Amino acid sequence: MADNKYIIPSFTTAREIKEIRKKLGLTQKEFAVLINSSKSSVERWESSNAPISGPIVLLIKYLERYPEFVEDISVPEKKYPIRLWYMHRQTVCTLIEVDELNRKVRIKNYANNIMFRAFGKIENPDYEMYEEFLESRCFPRTRDKMKLILKDMDLPFYDPFMIIEKTEGRMAEDDFWIRIER
Repeated sequence: MADNKYIIPSFTTAREIKEIRKKLGLTQKEFAVLINSSKSSVERWESSNAPISGPIVLLIKYLERYPEFVEDISVPEKKYPIRLWYMHRQTVCTLIEVDELNRKVRIKNYANNIMFRAFGKIENPDYEMYEEFLESRCFPRTRDKMKLILKDMDLPFYDPFMIIEKTEGRMAEDDFWIRIER
């Protein structure tokens, strides 16, 4: 104990794991997805009589202290036909849902740093802002020999959404990209 500089215990118990899982209202399978583990691991932990050690100990203590964290990182139910995942490397920064027919946009930011958010500090972007965002993730409309680039991409005309479908909105100067889900 003399070397321990943190208040995290060296182990947790089956009861503590089950209590936090139930407090969060999750099934064993849902809890396994949350902690990036297998359902069989959760089942084994919850039926164990032995102390349980490893990274799960810290995670259980964190979830006990900050249960709202699960809501912060949860993906909302899809309400609009198109969903765009604005990513930085493998981290979700902003989830963008779009109803093109009714020109509606809704977002959920996961990044705390506004520089990593699709719309910066704007929490309720309108459709025009969404269109500007898409275009910002493409080569410029005024690019020299644009028709040749479009031909190489097998696109009939300049359309930012169609370009992003081909390029994932990747740019040479950053690690951001977009995954489109329909």
